[in-house]
Amino acid sequence: MTLFVDTSALLAFLDADQPHHADVTEAWRRALNDHDSLVTSNYVLVEAFALVQRRLGLDAVRALAGDLVPLLQPLWVDEELHAAAMAALFTAGRRKLSLVDCTSFELMRRHGIGAALSLDADFAQQGFRQLPALKTAT
Repeated sequence: MTLFVDTSALLAFLDADQPHHADVTEAWRRALNDHDSLVTSNYVLVEAFALVQRRLGLDAVRALAGDLVPLLQPLWVDEELHAAAMAALFTAGRRKLSLVDCTSFELMRRHGIGAALSLDADFAQQGFRQLPALKTAT
């Protein structure tokens, strides 16, 4: 199986104080044990590096860069995909839906990826399987 890894999962994996740290860690472990392909986007990586640096500091950024990113295959957002994501963002008209989210959804559709390692309920709302399966995703 191919899993799309979202910023929320990367942050929760690195931050033991996050509410779903154990759930994400277990889902990550299971994916690696099952030899699932883990993909993300260059937009998610930029967002994750900025968020991790701001919340957790440079040591956590080093862990992200050295331990997690090498396990991920980046999918690159090109000009066409960026334009499609911008259109989706404006069409949705929701303040809490981000451009990064919209690029993730579009990449997943284009690459036939049906599941995401994410704590963002928008993935499930867009019809993707969300791991870990949580009763109340944030």
